[in-house]
Amino acid sequence: MELQTMTPASDWEPAPGTEAAIDALGGDDYTFHVWGGDWCIDCKGQLPDFGAALNHAGVDSEQIEHYPVKKEDDGSKTGPGVEAYGIEYIPTVVVERDGEEVARFVESAEESIAVTLGRKLRSAPADEEPAVNDD
Repeated sequence: MELQTMTPASDWEPAPGTEAAIDALGGDDYTFHVWGGDWCIDCKGQLPDFGAALNHAGVDSEQIEHYPVKKEDDGSKTGPGVEAYGIEYIPTVVVERDGEEVARFVESAEESIAVTLGRKLRSAPADEEPAVNDD
């Protein structure tokens, strides 16, 4: 099931100075795990722009996993992967490369989901290349 809130916003443009962070989303072979709820105000406000940023960065839809979350009467969240990934707040986006978590966004930040994750991905250590010995 897909999150309707991940439908890309048609009026989205990268803010000046954020292009490199947005472009970083399209690097490597990342998988984006997105937890949200179409009922959630924060998700409605943030996920359409994130969807548009992923499109802008050239992220293939097969690299994006949607995890619809339900809110129980006691306020707890339930849904696929909630326990396994420790999801307490939404939206939450976990970025993985080769099955390993490399970045995470939880609920809110000073910058958008895309910029926050893109900056984290740009500063994450890349896989180290083996040293070449020319002796």
